[in-house]
Amino acid sequence: MSTIPETAARSAEFISLSHLNPSTELEPIPTRGIDLPYFRRYVRALEEGGYDYTLLPYGTGSADSFVVASAVGQLTEHLRPIVALRPNTTHPLVGAQKLATLDQLTEGRAVVHLISGGSDAEQARHGDYLSKDQRYARTSEYLDLLRRGWHDKAPFSHDGDFYRFDDFGPGFAPYGDTIPISIGGSSDEAFQVGGEKADIFSFWGEPLADIRSQIERVHTIARAAGRTTLPRIWVTFRPIVAETEELAWQKAFDHVVKIEKTYQSGGFQLGRTKDAPQNVGSQRLLDFAAKGDVYDRALWTRTAAATNAGGASTALVGTPETVAAAILDYIDIGADLISIRGYDTLADAVDYGRYVIPLVRQELAHREATGTRGTLQDEHPGALAPGFDASALATAGAR
Repeated sequence: MSTIPETAARSAEFISLSHLNPSTELEPIPTRGIDLPYFRRYVRALEEGGYDYTLLPYGTGSADSFVVASAVGQLTEHLRPIVALRPNTTHPLVGAQKLATLDQLTEGRAVVHLISGGSDAEQARHGDYLSKDQRYARTSEYLDLLRRGWHDKAPFSHDGDFYRFDDFGPGFAPYGDTIPISIGGSSDEAFQVGGEKADIFSFWGEPLADIRSQIERVHTIARAAGRTTLPRIWVTFRPIVAETEELAWQKAFDHVVKIEKTYQSGGFQLGRTKDAPQNVGSQRLLDFAAKGDVYDRALWTRTAAATNAGGASTALVGTPETVAAAILDYIDIGADLISIRGYDTLADAVDYGRYVIPLVRQELAHREATGTRGTLQDEHPGALAPGFDASALATAGAR
């Protein structure tokens, strides 16, 4: 009998990221447009695969996340669209109105992920010249105004550090009680704002011990702020799965060669610079990659090194059982929102829905029914197995 850790989340939900066309880091296609049949097929695959949410990313050269989220809402029945929103692009009262409209159209499925901005150069492309600490201070004020725009029953005025207006409201209300607000990051400013105010705090995939300490930090800040409901924890991975461990590691090494080629050629807009990234999250991933390729059961950092840690870029490598067990390791330390998106985007989304997500849910159902852990994590050690050697496995898989 195996005891469930006290820190373990009792349930978990799955997130993906919606892609608008077939271009990938493995095979970049020179396009900036929306391939509508592909996009429809992609979100249908997420719905059929049992995902709970999909993130609609935002960048100065990307499609508008609000419009794409609205399309997701109409193309699906259950999938919850997460709008990535930079406060510098939309006034908070207008943002509240847009999000509440999306929430009404999707009957309560809207979520927002606030991005303060990790790159001065990217922010400047839309005319935002605030410093990093100012950007997070603005996010804090923005978050408060979103909630007031949704919930205040009488008109109100505001004279803050970043926004000023008179006699607004009542605003347009969400479908239900509220709309969840997510914040991510690894900087001190991100922890402070997220711990004090966010419904969800988002991390990129790091070693278990490091994520555990960061979860504790977020929750400590939340408690100090007098919160009784702690932020949910969202962790993002890029799984690479195959039928055997050998085939999975061979696939991983094949992937990283293609990713390096794509990045070095400037394809796929993986990054506009090869300089050291400004944001702390990317710096941390590169530091982990410099210290080692493999951590814990299945975490692989070579993909982060290949992309200069351009966004979420650490992989989980192994069979579906090993990857599911690795996800459960993170659930055991308190993560209850698991984002998994692949490098072969549509094919991976389908595979995760068929072979990974059901295993995690089966284990969580077992725990709920019996009060004990199942055997999946014990039976599939991955890199924790004695004598594990990723390069040797990859070579063996290539034979």
